[in-house]
Amino acid sequence: MNKPKMATEKGVPSNSRVLMLLGQLERMNGEAMVRDVETARQITAKIFHLIQTQEKSGKEVMSKGSSGMEVILASLENTRDVQTTLNILYILSELLTVGRGRRVGVFVSKGGTGILFQILITAIKELPPSEELMLQLHSLLAKVGPKDRKFGVKARLSGALNVTVNLIKQNLQNTKLLLPCLQVLRVYSTNSVNAISLGKNGVVELMFKIVAPYSKKNTSLLKVALDALGALLKSKTNARRAVDGGHVPVLLALYQDWHRNDTRHRHMLIRKGLLVCLRNITNIKLGRKAFLDADGMRILYNSSTECLPVRTLDPLVNTSSLIMRKCFPKNRLPLPTIKSAFQYQLPHVPSVGPVAQLYSQPPGGRKIPQLCDRPLMKVDDVVDESDDNEETDADTENDTENDEDEKDQRTANDDIETDLNKLHPKKNPGRPFEELRAYERFFLELSEDFQGYNFESSKSASTTSSSFSSSASTRSTRPIIVPTAQALSPKLDPKSGSQGYCNPTKGQHTLPSPTVPTPTPPAPLTPLELDTIHLTKDQDKKEEARIPSPETCTTLSPLATPPSQGQMIERDLAHVLECVSLEEEGPLNTGEGGGREVKQEGSTVNATRHIQSPLLLGGIATRRVGGGGSNWGSDCGSEGAEDEGGEGAVLEVPDTALLLPLHDPDLYVEMVKGTHSVPQYAEVAYPDYFGHVAPTFREPLQERVYGVQRSKIFQDTERLIHPNDIVDKVVYDLDIPSCPVIEDDGESLKFNSQFESGNLRKAVQIRKYEYDLVLNSDINSNHYHQWFYFEVSGMRVGTTYRFNIINSEKSNSQFNYGMQVLMYSVQEAISGRPRWVRTGTDICYYKNHFARSSIAAGGQKGKSYYTMTFSTSFSHKDDVCYFAYHYPYTYSTLKMHLTKLEALRTPQIYLRQDVLCKTLGGNSCPLLTITAMPESNSNDHICQFRNRPLIFLSARVHPGETNASWVMKGTLEFLMSTSPLAASLREAYIFKIIPMLNPDGVVNGNHRCSLSGEDLNRQWQNPNPELHPTIYHTKSLLQYLAHIQRAPLVFCDYHGHSRKKNVFMYGCSVKETVWQSNISATSSDLQEDLGYRALPKILSQIAPAFSMASCSFVVERSKESTARVVVWREIGVQCSYTMESTLCGCDQGKYKGLQIGTRELEEMGAQFCVALLRLKRLTGLRNHQHLLDLESDIIGTQAKVVSSPTTYVMEEDEPPFLEPIDYSAESNDEDAEPENEHAAEVQGNPDHLDQLSDSETNHRDQR
Repeated sequence: MNKPKMATEKGVPSNSRVLMLLGQLERMNGEAMVRDVETARQITAKIFHLIQTQEKSGKEVMSKGSSGMEVILASLENTRDVQTTLNILYILSELLTVGRGRRVGVFVSKGGTGILFQILITAIKELPPSEELMLQLHSLLAKVGPKDRKFGVKARLSGALNVTVNLIKQNLQNTKLLLPCLQVLRVYSTNSVNAISLGKNGVVELMFKIVAPYSKKNTSLLKVALDALGALLKSKTNARRAVDGGHVPVLLALYQDWHRNDTRHRHMLIRKGLLVCLRNITNIKLGRKAFLDADGMRILYNSSTECLPVRTLDPLVNTSSLIMRKCFPKNRLPLPTIKSAFQYQLPHVPSVGPVAQLYSQPPGGRKIPQLCDRPLMKVDDVVDESDDNEETDADTENDTENDEDEKDQRTANDDIETDLNKLHPKKNPGRPFEELRAYERFFLELSEDFQGYNFESSKSASTTSSSFSSSASTRSTRPIIVPTAQALSPKLDPKSGSQGYCNPTKGQHTLPSPTVPTPTPPAPLTPLELDTIHLTKDQDKKEEARIPSPETCTTLSPLATPPSQGQMIERDLAHVLECVSLEEEGPLNTGEGGGREVKQEGSTVNATRHIQSPLLLGGIATRRVGGGGSNWGSDCGSEGAEDEGGEGAVLEVPDTALLLPLHDPDLYVEMVKGTHSVPQYAEVAYPDYFGHVAPTFREPLQERVYGVQRSKIFQDTERLIHPNDIVDKVVYDLDIPSCPVIEDDGESLKFNSQFESGNLRKAVQIRKYEYDLVLNSDINSNHYHQWFYFEVSGMRVGTTYRFNIINSEKSNSQFNYGMQVLMYSVQEAISGRPRWVRTGTDICYYKNHFARSSIAAGGQKGKSYYTMTFSTSFSHKDDVCYFAYHYPYTYSTLKMHLTKLEALRTPQIYLRQDVLCKTLGGNSCPLLTITAMPESNSNDHICQFRNRPLIFLSARVHPGETNASWVMKGTLEFLMSTSPLAASLREAYIFKIIPMLNPDGVVNGNHRCSLSGEDLNRQWQNPNPELHPTIYHTKSLLQYLAHIQRAPLVFCDYHGHSRKKNVFMYGCSVKETVWQSNISATSSDLQEDLGYRALPKILSQIAPAFSMASCSFVVERSKESTARVVVWREIGVQCSYTMESTLCGCDQGKYKGLQIGTRELEEMGAQFCVALLRLKRLTGLRNHQHLLDLESDIIGTQAKVVSSPTTYVMEEDEPPFLEPIDYSAESNDEDAEPENEHAAEVQGNPDHLDQLSDSETNHRDQR
């Protein structure tokens, strides 16, 4: 016998029997195969027997280097004998059954699929066709199909679709042949064109003939039929056919039947198949309507409720949940318009952009008589009447509800700037120097000669170093403690003598916006009559004293060392209680001597204060604490607000000045009087008045309870299932300006948000202890619902309340990853614990059934809102509690802190506060200059003073990012401290600081915009002096510095981040941007000083909350109008950064697993200063090579680790399936998975299904 010509692999014997037989088969050419049919049958039968009985034979045929598969396929193609064909099909079936993944790939690559289709078309022409041949062909096609990407196209072009369909029609009772045919049909249907073609041929109706009620017979057949039907129904055309054919009630009835009878849950995959069919049908509007008409909501709700106790049935519950959420009728928000409840008429409306579109629509929102005359408009957030759902036909089991965001992720690198001309910073003067010369007044430190200043006297301060002239001899020279997360806040010594300070405003420089309307700013002063508020002292001898005005002096106690334990804090505060009551002279002052007390000069800290609930300014009706067990709340009008004795009940409150040296309640009220808001707020929130003492205990990230989102969604679904259980009662509504708090019988909570930075537009009682809350849009916008800050009263002790914020817009949130809301209890404050604490259980964030029109959504069709839900209980009777998105920090708080900081200035500190400009709303934008006084007025010392490098810092351009202000507070306190490090830092740099770039947004409770309705951090390229005065003048300051060759060494804009953990920086680098793009660049293009990485690297070494791994230095097109990029590109500041602080917590370092607090944020601000000092020492070295080598190593490391470090991709750093988040309420299990494997997997890893039902995506949070 001749040796076979077949190639053999090393290690495979050349005389192997199966290879010898394949060699014989190979030598039979096409004609010989037809002539010598019997030989061909014998050889193929022997090969099949060897492969079937000897495992090694199959390995020899499929081994690498063997041409066995080519020989077998060639013989299959050439033979015309049915038995030989069957033998070869048996061989292939046996070969592809074992290790089918790689072997099927080889089969497909050799053209096996096309040969099978060719034989199928040929064989069907034989009359009658061989049933066994049809069976084997379809069995083999079912194995090969899923691995061949072009399987559907090949089937359609070859005509195999109709062959399979006809076989199914002719063999409905022949289950043996029907099963492989359905398996192949299932693969055919995954191709959308095939699905439509099959639908036209009546295959959808054909499948409904096969699908049957519960039976223990033919379950495998039924499962495959349902899979095929589910694949067909992904086509909207086929879904409409199913609806028109009345099959939705049929599917629901079948599901109910299987649910009732499958008591041992052995056929879960059949039940899941029925649900998948329903899910795909309900992707179209007609399907959703048919589902509702067939009472599908109730059916799925009841069945899912019964499945909840069985963990292995989670895929059924999750899919049912998705269907119910999808079919829940889309509602509009319960608002007259989604535009803000408040309106501010702009000096002029931009010609393009979202604000222009807003003004082009019919007007809406609450009328402000002084500002706008527009009436309420008709509802503008109606739902689209389209036939498209957000879930498209392309969505399969991994339905994430976030297709748009996934698309953003896929195209994230497209946003990277690829224009090298734009990447290389080029200083752009922008404005003529003659115009910029006006900003010289803000840089007096660059020209001051200090002649006549007495440097010898430690008791006199420079009259030119500060616009606040005050005597340094009366100031404390004791050091201020740098806040750290390990130490407590500084405490005032009650035994120390009081020391006076003044706060005159003379000498301040202001650049008013040229066309800002002047009548608006003073508006609150007249109607509110704030100056008529008076103070009374409620001791044995009652004395009256007026609240000091900004021109008068108040007192400040010197600093002392802090206590070492949290218990001491609470004990001290409990002993030192004060209370105040704001009363207006006149009709409201009915109590004889009742009113507010304040510490007089020389008074002891044991003074008692009385305060009504809450603080009111001016002639606005007061809200008083009811006697006995009455609830606190808001009344419209003053009737019945007093006790029988005619005097308001009093509330004792703590004197937090013991622990908060920069907080003074009386001074805060004075600051509020000078703050201008669009709604003309007249109240002061308790937390802002009392202050916040950071808790001494840790607040860990909340662990997510399994199934919490699902349970909340089911409760939402119950609203439709049991409508009679829904109260649907409006209890608070800002759209009723005359009386936003709705009177009730005491069975409902009372809400309030009418105070500075407050945001809550409407509260609707849904159930007895559940409330839907609607946030207000940013003024002159219909977007940005994220920041909230509101008051709740009238609660019952020990009762769990659920709150749902129903108009959130971002598609995911850190509330899904351990973040909690913040709560402030007045009763806790009275007990000596005045603090915001993290609270809330069962917190989750998910898409809801509220939607808006494409007009209202900026052209995005049918965009849904999201719900942030949390539950909490209250510990005190007659309490008043506040809830906030993050630790509030108001504009008035900033003014108070700046005034108190000025009082801490020592003769060695150069501090000047200027007013940069007035905002649209008439508020001042402060500009601080901090450095060290020169040692003397000698030329050398004056020269050193003037030539110090500048550091430019800004914060709070986005009002909702309050954490940026807390970081800034830490920076300011450090800079004003007398520690050696702070002194060295002041001697090294001149600091120009704008602590709040968007006062109007902060005051009015906006989340992202100013009164212009625009994101100010997108206006830096071309700011408008009328609409964006703070940005315009801030950029002008920087342009002036660039003109005089004094551009800042470092520019940093403080921000908060809602999608990521830790603190990190965004910077600008040509090299790193080029690395992340596909553009070609020469070595000269990539020349860049690597010093931009030095500051973040130092921070990562000294600041425990800072994460270098989260930093990015890529420049993106979408960020070209941000402060960071414009200052880098136009001003030429290489070290231009955005520093992002998490709103949630940390996942690395010392604070890993903890939520972030004000102590950690202030520590971050102080550590930023320390890093600047280290930077000075590093750059002061003559040999820079060590630093550059270090940075090169860092870049090399990062380039290997981070694959896509753009800020878009890195916006959310949560790895998939790390945390149990069933965000989409959809299961990811494979329908085709065998039932026994599925059950074993669940038993082996009970948490796996939870993870499978979870999905999360990366999202954008534009900076």
